[in-house]
Amino acid sequence: QVQLVESGGGSVQAGGSLRLSCAASGIIFSLYTMGWYRQAPGKQRELVARITRDGSTNYADSVKGRFTISRDNAKNTVYLEMNSLEAEDTAVYYCNAVLFNRAREYWGQGTQVTVSS
Repeated sequence: QVQLVESGGGSVQAGGSLRLSCAASGIIFSLYTMGWYRQAPGKQRELVARITRDGSTNYADSVKGRFTISRDNAKNTVYLEMNSLEAEDTAVYYCNAVLFNRAREYWGQGTQVTVSS
């Protein structure tokens, strides 16, 4: 059974920081591109950051320079370090795993991030 379990969400004031974690089980983690998406109320889910098997990363323009995605294949975990948080970052953040050949895709349940201005 595949599980992606997010943690680290919470409430923070603008300018603050949070670190999200996503622990994966039931998959060969190193074969997956891992990503973080977010969905704010009334908006579509959007890509925040993605990291490939070889460590290549890409980010949404709105978070470049503030967020950092990383992975630890030994721990089957992907992280999202979020700094200089803004009220616009308030959303439910979801962990995503896509197999290298795109044959499989999995989602976590989400973790709430609330930034107050």
